Amino acid sequence: MAKLEHEIRDPIHVFIKLSSDERKVLNSRPFQRLRHIHQLAMTFLVYPGATHRRFEHSLGVMELASRIFDIVTNPNNVTDEIRRFVPEIAEESKRSYWRRVIRMAGLCHDLGHLPFSHAAEKELLPQGTTHETLTAKIIRSDEMCRIWNEMTPPLRPDDIVKLAVGPKEAAEIDPELQFTTWEDLLSDIIVGNAFGADRIDYLLRDAHHAGVAYGKFDHYRLIDTLRILPAPPADEGNGSANPEPSIGVEEGGVHAAEALLLARHFMFTQLYLHPVRRAYDIHLKDFLKEWLENGKFSTDVEEHLQVTDNEVMAGILKAARNEHANGHDAAKRIVERTHFRCLYEWNPDDIAVNPEAGNQIFEAAATEFGEPGVRRDEYSKTSPTDFPVKAKDERIISFTSVSDILRNALLQRVDLVFIDPCYIQRAREWLSDNRASIITPPTEDDDE
Repeated sequence: MAKLEHEIRDPIHVFIKLSSDERKVLNSRPFQRLRHIHQLAMTFLVYPGATHRRFEHSLGVMELASRIFDIVTNPNNVTDEIRRFVPEIAEESKRSYWRRVIRMAGLCHDLGHLPFSHAAEKELLPQGTTHETLTAKIIRSDEMCRIWNEMTPPLRPDDIVKLAVGPKEAAEIDPELQFTTWEDLLSDIIVGNAFGADRIDYLLRDAHHAGVAYGKFDHYRLIDTLRILPAPPADEGNGSANPEPSIGVEEGGVHAAEALLLARHFMFTQLYLHPVRRAYDIHLKDFLKEWLENGKFSTDVEEHLQVTDNEVMAGILKAARNEHANGHDAAKRIVERTHFRCLYEWNPDDIAVNPEAGNQIFEAAATEFGEPGVRRDEYSKTSPTDFPVKAKDERIISFTSVSDILRNALLQRVDLVFIDPCYIQRAREWLSDNRASIITPPTEDDDE
């Protein structure tokens, strides 16, 4: 194990220690750029403390990933059955190599993020390109390969890419990146849907800086009870669909696992999907579409490294002062806080009448008040989460069979209609008077 000679104070993990090789990565241009990429886009305009950056989050993911790795590969926590599935776990040299890789992958997993992180990614990158695509390019770049090659022993860039982005994204980036069972498990430690170090750190860190309690849970207990477990028997939930082992939890950690999943649910509903926060995302995207050349971010590594939140924010401030500048209207709304106001939020009673209620209200409002002054923001994600649980009697069972709280999938959903604040009072009165007629589907008689 490499000597950890350097340490950084951290509000979540107290101290994060690094080897000299890891500090070379930390001091690289791609990683130092993350000092200037906000973790939560413009959330600081709603929650003033949420000014933290991808830099410290990436350090936290490295710290957590190695903690998880040490727990799940501890010989006392590994059964003979798992050793047969993943023989690498019993070989000291391979375990040592992959521990270094997993720390580097945790450190580098966000190198490809655009300015203001996720806020503008989907619409402002070429189709088929994601921040993971850029992450892989940077890890494989000449600049970073020099660092990997100078290490003793050298690290293979593709190994770092695989663990940093996971199999699903890797297949889109480079179909030749094939995963062994071992590599699949290790990538799950970083970007897994259940217990990924990325998820654990962002929930704890975002809650801390935003000043909310929703993202807190007992991650110490959770990590201590994580194990590599075989899939449950065929009659235990959906585990039979994947016969290979996965990261699961001992029965004593079930409540901590439930707390993590509930924390994520509440962080989405109360913070990430906050209507005003989402409104600023809309204005940021509108600005960037006009400000960027061809309305897209570049996927060239060198050009990517030159653009951070600082350059975008300077552009916003400049455009806000010049009514003839590209993106002036959106920039002015951000700077002067004249953001679009929420006219309508998803309501289950409306959905019972018409599943397309949000779209109906959006279209009616656009007709009534003019399309440029109306926006719709729709997001829906179900998080069905299942994983193996090792019961006290050593049997492997499905999480959904033992969790009373999360027997049903958690749904994060918003369907918001925003409107220019100059219309808001009149629009609310209009919607109050016309909501029922707008959302009620036409009958056959109406069609005739």
